[in-house]
Amino acid sequence: MNESLSTRRLVRRLVFVVIAMFGFGFLLVPIYDVMCQAFGINGKTAGAYTGVQSADEARAVRVQFLATNAADMQWQFGPQADQISVHPGASQEIRFVAYNPTDKPMTAQAIPSVSPSRAAAYFHKTECFCFTQQVLQPGERIEMPVRFIVDRDLPADVHNLTLAYTLFDITSRQPPVAANATSAPAKESLQ
Repeated sequence: MNESLSTRRLVRRLVFVVIAMFGFGFLLVPIYDVMCQAFGINGKTAGAYTGVQSADEARAVRVQFLATNAADMQWQFGPQADQISVHPGASQEIRFVAYNPTDKPMTAQAIPSVSPSRAAAYFHKTECFCFTQQVLQPGERIEMPVRFIVDRDLPADVHNLTLAYTLFDITSRQPPVAANATSAPAKESLQ
């Protein structure tokens, strides 16, 4: 009888653990969103901005630029400047440089984020290489512009923004064509 009581307790505990794990699985996305909001990470940016604003010359905001490669990405990738000072409402441009040092054509996709995350809604890109996939031939180098506006309605206590890009190799999902079909960025070969 004592053994059967012990078995029932074990079964109840195991059922509780399974139910708790199942519930935790459903709560992962909301928990992740709350943690990102609390720690100011993973600020998602929107698509292309088409509005017009006038510059607020009385205020300056520092915008920092970061570039990282995903684990399997072999390109050299980074901004031409680490940071700039901008007036909210004024259109700005920064260029990122990518270089394919491999001996094969590759396709890449950049994923942006803005921090602090509460400021992401006030960071508007009018042109960005992240809107399209980038194809580079072996030894090819490209300068890719990002044109943006920091909204005049940015909260007054936000003085620094960080625009970060992670570059992913998507060659296996989107094989490169013989020559890049996009026309905007200036390219040069380093062979």
